[in-house]
Amino acid sequence: MSRNIALIGQGFMGRAHMQAYHNLPLFFPKCEPPRLKVLCGVGEDLERKAAEYGFEEWEPDYRRVVCRPDVDVVDICTTDDTHKEIAVLAASAGKHVICEKPMSRTLDEASETAEAARKAGITHMVNFVYRAVPAVRLAKEIIDAGKIGEIYHFNCSYKQDFCLDPDVPFGWRMDAEKAGGGTMADKGSHMIDMARYLVGEFSEVSCRAKVYIHERRLPNSAEVRQVTSNDASVFAAEFANGAIGVFQASGIAAGEKNALTFELYGSKGSVKFNLEQLNELQVYFAGDDPQGFRSVMVTEKSHPYMSHWWPEGHVIGWQNLFVHQVYEFFTAIGTGRAAVPDFADGLRCQEVVDALIRSDREKRWVGVNRL
Repeated sequence: MSRNIALIGQGFMGRAHMQAYHNLPLFFPKCEPPRLKVLCGVGEDLERKAAEYGFEEWEPDYRRVVCRPDVDVVDICTTDDTHKEIAVLAASAGKHVICEKPMSRTLDEASETAEAARKAGITHMVNFVYRAVPAVRLAKEIIDAGKIGEIYHFNCSYKQDFCLDPDVPFGWRMDAEKAGGGTMADKGSHMIDMARYLVGEFSEVSCRAKVYIHERRLPNSAEVRQVTSNDASVFAAEFANGAIGVFQASGIAAGEKNALTFELYGSKGSVKFNLEQLNELQVYFAGDDPQGFRSVMVTEKSHPYMSHWWPEGHVIGWQNLFVHQVYEFFTAIGTGRAAVPDFADGLRCQEVVDALIRSDREKRWVGVNRL
């Protein structure tokens, strides 16, 4: 089956996806290599980017791209406010779709997107890429094997400091109209999906969010814009299985660069992870050395995905996670099974984000009414 790719969005995330398509046949040779057919985006650099990324063609209008008969897969790496429109149009045209997170800005948009994909019978994936970390996969295996026992509580944070400086110019993530739930949707969606993957479904949440830097200048301009998307948020959660959780998201945490961390504590043991040391998993089992956690280097051939990479002890990096994701996506297309995480996962995530927004607005606990 052909794998002609239309990549919508030539920015930072589009570049991450592009390198995954190039590297996929090198490390997963049994997976049919994709063909980089057309790059779609905006800006004067689009033609140059298409050549740089290795695409055959370029096109500024995604509406002319997603319906082309020579396009099989639409990969959405645009701003959040465009995800739903592109995904629904692509699904209606019978294209397989992979979409960056969050899948949409609102619960209504997420419902419409998931329903369009279901009706079309296409393969669809939301790029919650941190499920593809080998150490996270190993944690999942440990949990599913019962080695942790009953899960008691889950702590998770995603902190960066890229917006700490008030002179950082206004960007689309600072506009609630484009970015939806702010840090609850941006970093929060990764945490929510991680929690659902490792712990289970959310039952109810209580959230507080805040804007700290209220105005920023537009890039290369003296014009000032109001920041309407929160800089930081915290929330507590209870899960359907009785576990409890605490979460924190921030773009203004001084010294933090890309610190997605979680701690999962159970009746028989615990696991801990930090994305900034993504090749390591901290584990502790009841009856282990009383000095506490030990570090597992997740680089053995027996560990998830690692047989495709380097000799034991040779680490992989952030960019390699996207190779794992597109491998899972194309394998799902080839076998006819559902891709994971799919648009149903994107919908569940948005349901939690919606509850967080309502909780912050109404200053109360809000139930997550699973659809």
